Amino acid sequence: MSYLIKPANYKALLDLKQTELGIKQIKEFFQQNLSSELRLRRVTAPLFVLKGMGINDDLSGTERAVSFPIKDLGDAQAEVVHSLAKWKRLTLADYNIEPGYGIYTDMNAIRADEELGNLHSLYVDQWDWERVITKEQRTVDFLKQIVTRIYAAMRRTEYMVCEMYPQIKPFLPHDIHFIHSEELCQMYPDKSPKEREHAISQKYGAVFIIGIGCKLSDGKEHDLRAPDYDDYTTINPENGLPGLNGDLLVWDKVLDRSVELSSMGIRVDKEALLRQLTLSGQEKRKELYFHKRLLNETLPLCIGGGIGQSRLCMLYLQKAHIGEIQASIWPEDMRKECANWVCNLFDYNLSAMKEEDDYKKSSSFYLSFLQITPIFNAHFIIKEMP
Repeated sequence: MSYLIKPANYKALLDLKQTELGIKQIKEFFQQNLSSELRLRRVTAPLFVLKGMGINDDLSGTERAVSFPIKDLGDAQAEVVHSLAKWKRLTLADYNIEPGYGIYTDMNAIRADEELGNLHSLYVDQWDWERVITKEQRTVDFLKQIVTRIYAAMRRTEYMVCEMYPQIKPFLPHDIHFIHSEELCQMYPDKSPKEREHAISQKYGAVFIIGIGCKLSDGKEHDLRAPDYDDYTTINPENGLPGLNGDLLVWDKVLDRSVELSSMGIRVDKEALLRQLTLSGQEKRKELYFHKRLLNETLPLCIGGGIGQSRLCMLYLQKAHIGEIQASIWPEDMRKECANWVCNLFDYNLSAMKEEDDYKKSSSFYLSFLQITPIFNAHFIIKEMP
């Protein structure tokens, strides 16, 4: 079911041209800083992979992949990727990357089962990264070190945006707060997982929740994870809590709620994979190509994740809807409601929008919802209004 959050008194701080320039600068600046912080080299990634290889990611395990037949391969089915967690690990092995170094790439995906709204689109764009680690680094402390480095790159990018556009004020706290999902459950026992995220993010501004996918004391997971990439069951000997993964969230003052910017973690080793496949009742996956490689220990130990590009841009540029950043397809009622909302905010009306000067003054938010044809890299095609 789609949703729409309409912040009171919202007004875009940037026009369309400023927004497009900001998107370009943010993407270029952040990926350079991410690469430097984690010692990553850029690689080219696929948009689709063959079905039945175990390479595509199942995310929470319920999402359907967009698929199509390949004529020259006897109508073998290909799937548009959900993310590249497993593909990246195979690539680390192919490139023979040493511990302490890794790769990153632009990941573009289609998620047909997404609930569309301010933060969710059919089109997903993120930086997918992966780094080789040693056995000794498979700890929560090392996970925190990596998260801290990524957050440092985020804060430097925020500074650049605020220097570029003085009307945008900094909002990220100096430090990111770490908490385990079980501790969060104990702190807010009467709240749902999403409500807990809102509460802790509002309190600290930026938070990393550890242990996404493991069972909590209330018998439920904070959120679901597929069993074959993040390690969410290995126990931390310091506190007895499971999980070497987590989600990075910040408080969005425009939407007045938490926003997840990154999901990441130390990946499963042989023992964790077998354990998590058994717990999830998916032992049959052991026969897939990726899983055989991992069980035969021909893939490196690693840590990795994804960082949402459009969400990061949306946050820095203080936009209210991801449609202000990227082109996609939206439900008709959402398009109409957003058009009416923005018209009211900016005192425009449909007849006035026919005038050329009003086109030039119109917000990128309105334009993005009028667009009919989604094209690559967040450009817009606007159809003449009748």
